[in-house]
Amino acid sequence: MPPGPAEKSDLHTTEESFYRVANLLQEYGDVTCLHSAIRQSDSYLVNHPDYIKHILVNNNQNYNKGPGFERVKMLLGNGIIVSDGVFWRRQRRMIQPSFSRQLIAGMMDDVKACNLRLLDDWLQKAKNNDVVDITEEMSQLSLEIILRVLLGRDYDRILEEQGENPFAILTQDPSRDMRLVLKYRALTGIIQGIIDHRRRHPLDAEDFLSSFMAAEDKDTGEPMTDKELIDEVMTLIVAGHETSAGALNWAWYLLAQHPTEMQKLCDEIDAAGFEEIPEFEQLEKLPYARQILDESLRLYPPVWLFTRKAIHEDRIGPYDVPAGTDIFIAPYYLHRHPAFWDEPEVFRPERFSEEAVKARHKFVHIPFSAGPRRCIGDYFAMVEMQMHLAMIAKKISLEIVAPRTLELAPDVNLRSKQAFEMRLSLRQ
Repeated sequence: MPPGPAEKSDLHTTEESFYRVANLLQEYGDVTCLHSAIRQSDSYLVNHPDYIKHILVNNNQNYNKGPGFERVKMLLGNGIIVSDGVFWRRQRRMIQPSFSRQLIAGMMDDVKACNLRLLDDWLQKAKNNDVVDITEEMSQLSLEIILRVLLGRDYDRILEEQGENPFAILTQDPSRDMRLVLKYRALTGIIQGIIDHRRRHPLDAEDFLSSFMAAEDKDTGEPMTDKELIDEVMTLIVAGHETSAGALNWAWYLLAQHPTEMQKLCDEIDAAGFEEIPEFEQLEKLPYARQILDESLRLYPPVWLFTRKAIHEDRIGPYDVPAGTDIFIAPYYLHRHPAFWDEPEVFRPERFSEEAVKARHKFVHIPFSAGPRRCIGDYFAMVEMQMHLAMIAKKISLEIVAPRTLELAPDVNLRSKQAFEMRLSLRQ
């Protein structure tokens, strides 16, 4: 058995657990055994890439979702983030083709349009050196993008019918408590209405919902039920919004405090040669923008703690893993592992140059998890965020206003306790 404290304790996505994990890793090393006060089985806190690779990839079939997902399931339903087993594999196979490079390239017009509206607003504000709340702006932008690529033209129809964006509760209320769960699940009726409308009035559209509705189980030829469609849509709205909003918020926070890295980004954008908006293929000419995003995700991964549960007994390194053991993996601390990262608290995008990535253990950076259950939308998220950085940094300079000591809010998603306010100016 791994070493660990004698007293009973548990881990949760709370601030108390966030700091307890740091202490446990420092005292007991890469695998810690916790005797649970509320669960029948012991828990292992695992923080070594070899062991994480074994759990998430090599022997992934032995591990289901672990504790903590009940809360997420109440919000999202039984979408692919929380489902398990045969049902999860069926849903994953049906949804995976929707996230192909070709289909995502076709969605970039919507991504560009959302960013153009933001850029026009910021250009006017930059003339007066106005201050904006970056945290709120990134949240609103990311929500609009995911709704437009998911619902297509139906998004504008819903805005017109409702008189507002009913999903704006996700940007207005950062809590993820039962009150928000009830509000969010009440929106399933809107998605059902869109599905019914599309069946009566078929659309020739390239959006995620159209692709989901056209998908068929390769074994049975059956499409998803309405309940399955709704759960996957509700899952994608939350996951697609919060991951990008958080990552861009952190990216601007880091760039505003590191002018040298900001200048490198601007130089790369200028050298790429596009006038105002890069074409999808031109994003490949912006590797440093990608490195900035990867480094931001290293320092502040969207999900700082996630779990698995062993179905059968197993072994990781020198330790036995009894059946039923709850496994906790903390990307926030894995991404700062001193054996794999030099000066881990320093913002250094060059860590993700092609040469540096090849030389490093592949499973020491897992902001989107890893293995078969790696986030299905990671590629879309990265190109969406690259497009944003390219369009904004070409025209706008941002300066953080009255920087304070950073305070983290380690809930289900890793946020800052304070919003980041930044002063805009026209880039010279």
